[in-house]
Amino acid sequence: MKHAARRRILRANPLPKGKETTAVTKTTNAVDKRSLLNPEQAAAILDWIRRRPRGGKRLHAFFATLYYCGPRREEAVAMRVEDVTLPHPDAEDQWCELLFHTATPEVGKQWTDTGEIHEQRDLKGRAEGETRTVPGHPALTRILRQHILDEHLQPGDLLFQGETGGILAGSVIRRAWRSVRQAVLPSHVFASPTGRRVYDNRNTRLTKWLNDGIPPAQVAEWAGNSVAVLLATYARCVDGQLPDLKRRLEAAGDLPEASDGG
Repeated sequence: MKHAARRRILRANPLPKGKETTAVTKTTNAVDKRSLLNPEQAAAILDWIRRRPRGGKRLHAFFATLYYCGPRREEAVAMRVEDVTLPHPDAEDQWCELLFHTATPEVGKQWTDTGEIHEQRDLKGRAEGETRTVPGHPALTRILRQHILDEHLQPGDLLFQGETGGILAGSVIRRAWRSVRQAVLPSHVFASPTGRRVYDNRNTRLTKWLNDGIPPAQVAEWAGNSVAVLLATYARCVDGQLPDLKRRLEAAGDLPEASDGG
């Protein structure tokens, strides 16, 4: 109404005085620290998925990628084998590199031109055609190398496939994630926010990078976020640095002692 009055669409604001504004509920995009997985929980989850009778090894490689590199789910399911650069097995440096350039979010058949459940898009928050690369821990290198061999994948194939060879469905991912949480986590932890969403793998990884001292600009580049969004989202989860900060502040010294006047 105020906008309409300013634009002279209305002669005056018809709302009673004092009613032209409403209280806005404050919201935050900051990550709940309770949702993060600790290393023991993450290890137990990945091990259980690997031993899952139906599609366990395939899903193990997928969830390991989410945990070690922190991509969004729609970015990971869009990856091709050729998007992974694996070092030679005998190389001293066993870090791999993952290239993300496409996202295929699950939007529903009624919202796509093709009638497919997934829609192909550019990376979130990036210009058209932009890509980003993320280093993969040597543990992930071993997992992906074995996954490609076991599944007999070729460079142009989807890296993570469903049972029929198509894109890995969100329903399969969510069902597997709920099952593993229920199987691995104690009942009180299962009922808590800890790892409740598949997305919490990404939150855990980005937080770990920050806590390990990786510069925020580099973490933002790997995550596909701006530095401002990264810090606003994960600042509450950064910990373990207080003792070092105290030492640095203490090293600066106290105020000089005042000399006696007279």
